[in-house]
Amino acid sequence: MFLATNHKEIGSMKVAYVFAMPRSASYKLGQMILPQLEAGTHGVDVVGMFFFDDNVFVLRQGDPIGERLARVAREQNILLMMCDMCALERHLAEGEPRWCDASGQGRTEPGEVRPVNTVEGVQVGCFPDLYAALAQNPPDQVITL
Repeated sequence: MFLATNHKEIGSMKVAYVFAMPRSASYKLGQMILPQLEAGTHGVDVVGMFFFDDNVFVLRQGDPIGERLARVAREQNILLMMCDMCALERHLAEGEPRWCDASGQGRTEPGEVRPVNTVEGVQVGCFPDLYAALAQNPPDQVITL
């Protein structure tokens, strides 16, 4: 097994994280990834983070993890996006789903949705929005936690 002892050995790999499992944002991001990003020891360039289900709650305005993450995201140019349907269901967005209508049918024109009561810099979207946003700075790896 190879363990990088010098974080520069990894090079300039770019990753995006998808927080899909329960507590992946509050625990894995909050207790592992975020402290490493703050200390400059994470070892890769993080280009984006996408939040599903209850993981969107760390992006609430005033949440300690979310406020720290917003600062790091601003400093390190990290995309922060939460799932439109997840955010709407949890009252962290207002409007309508981006790429499906109220009956669950796909749409060709995106609906309007915007974040509410979230930390600075958070976007709301669905997969087409995530792909478009990351196309400007594509990751080498996508890691789902």
